[in-house]
Amino acid sequence: MWSLCRSNVLHKTLVAQLNTCCRLQAMKTAGKNLPKVYITRRIPPDGLKALQQAGSCEIEQWDSDDPVPRSELLKKVSGIHALYCLLTEKIDKEVLDAAGPSLTVVSTMSVGYDHLSLEELKNRGIRVGFTPDVLTEAVAELTIALLLATSRRLIEAVEEAKNGGWGTWKPLWMCGSGLTESTVGILGLGRIGEAIVNRLRPFGVNKFLYNDIAPREELAAKISVDFVSLEELAKQSDFLIVCCALTPETQGMCNKQLFSKMKRSAVFINTSRGAVVNQEDLYHALASGQIASAGLDVTVPEPLPTNHPLFKLKNCVILPHIASATVETRNAMAALAAHNLLAGLKGEAMPKELKL
Repeated sequence: MWSLCRSNVLHKTLVAQLNTCCRLQAMKTAGKNLPKVYITRRIPPDGLKALQQAGSCEIEQWDSDDPVPRSELLKKVSGIHALYCLLTEKIDKEVLDAAGPSLTVVSTMSVGYDHLSLEELKNRGIRVGFTPDVLTEAVAELTIALLLATSRRLIEAVEEAKNGGWGTWKPLWMCGSGLTESTVGILGLGRIGEAIVNRLRPFGVNKFLYNDIAPREELAAKISVDFVSLEELAKQSDFLIVCCALTPETQGMCNKQLFSKMKRSAVFINTSRGAVVNQEDLYHALASGQIASAGLDVTVPEPLPTNHPLFKLKNCVILPHIASATVETRNAMAALAAHNLLAGLKGEAMPKELKL
């Protein structure tokens, strides 16, 4: 019996080795005919591994943590069949013209797609993959962390401890706002908005409100949040959290009109897209005390210049767009983008395709 088991194992091993050998030989023979893929950045290992193990494409990569220069991108996309990109690359008519008619798939390692010229892609019949869902939990976690850091003045407190500002205990020193019995407003009730509500509920929040392009009755009933107008959301919220997509309708919607309706004690949090906020209006609202504080993970531009007025405010916490920055999440995003690309090249259904 033991001899028979060993024989079966050996047979399976030899078959596997033979299949691998044949596959490698076929790839070597047909190598010049493999579809060409260009990757615009150094990506997490799970993404590159998925592409390499597929053995079905010829890969070229901008092997740097910094974005590929525009001139290099325009040169390297010529004649490619698929493009693996990030939010930092503007995939517009110029890039698509440079790529030529061979390009059939664009896969972005992002949930957002405002960097893609969708109409151009649609007109050319180019399929688009993106990476929703896999970063929901990480973004929700970071949103809560940013909210607490902002409302409880944690960054400011750390600086005081470092620079000698920490003296005797004072009843009113470093006081911020707590979540217990508060009203939390969610601007954009999608997957991330839902995850944020679920994480905040144990803090003893009294009421959750939301606004979106239209009421989302089924989801709202499921997680017990109430739909209100944008004006009422601003007026009632102690904490206003922005997690909507960037669209022509949402661009700049958080402006002086919105801030003027908010409570002077209100905390404003944005982990969606920087362009949803009019930053000049936000600066004036914070500097004048119109609202208490703001926490931003996204800005315009990115990176935000170090001399930007918002950095000079103690009541504004700014992070370098790290909402999805967990090792697990970034690897999952990279792998999903790779599988989208591979499926697109085969003409198969993508795991996550953006319908144009």
